[in-house]
Amino acid sequence: MAAPRWLWALLLWASLSVAAAVGKQSPVKALSDEMWRELLQGEWMVEFYAPWCPACQSLQPEWEKFAEWGEDLEVNVAKVDVTKQPGLSGRFVITALPTIYHCKDGEFRRYQGGRTKTDFINFISDQEWKSIEPVSSWFGPSSFLMSSMSALFQLSMWIRHCHNYLTENVGMPIWGSYAVFALVTLFLGVILVLIMVFLADYVFPSKRTRPPEYSHTSPEIDQRLKKLDEEQEADEEDVSDDETESKDVSGGNSSPNAVRQRTVNPAATEDTS
Repeated sequence: MAAPRWLWALLLWASLSVAAAVGKQSPVKALSDEMWRELLQGEWMVEFYAPWCPACQSLQPEWEKFAEWGEDLEVNVAKVDVTKQPGLSGRFVITALPTIYHCKDGEFRRYQGGRTKTDFINFISDQEWKSIEPVSSWFGPSSFLMSSMSALFQLSMWIRHCHNYLTENVGMPIWGSYAVFALVTLFLGVILVLIMVFLADYVFPSKRTRPPEYSHTSPEIDQRLKKLDEEQEADEEDVSDDETESKDVSGGNSSPNAVRQRTVNPAATEDTS
């Protein structure tokens, strides 16, 4: 018995709906660690989420509806999976989920308003973001500090993947994985110290103070210097002799004056009487 036409039509409509739903691309743009510079141009609304986060899961429908208005509002609506993009989450130092940032022409502001489609639309259309103080340039994603934080987040994620590989795939115990990382850290520390010692001794050597050294001169200059030294010693001897003679003269003049004074004084006494 052949199936009725309405049943075939219903099956065709269902298949087309499923194909359209599967082929329909989400208006939300997924960002990666390598695409963070795109946030420096234009206007963006970025959501940081994790697949296991219940609050993030409840926000997704509203975020998808808001993204459908992105073209009309001239704003890019994007999302970042912090479990897959640790570098980008490190640039914004994401510590709570979900976290939403508004980005416009290199200025970044953290969104803390309502989480419905209407709230997001009003935030952009009414320019409510102007009432929020932007993040300091020191803590902006393009600063050196946040670049370092991004590298640190990526390193921590890499260490976590290595730990999971050693414990799950290789079958190494947890303490063994910790011992491996401890040895690697010690080895890298030794290498770093050796590099610093090499730079200190060979690339940037310290200036040591040395006693002045007399340069070798010609015989003529040596004779002149010797003659000057002899003349200086002779002058010093002459000066010392003159000082001695002056002391003797002063000593000899003092005694006759004293005798003369003793002789004159009795006569003066007799004349007076």
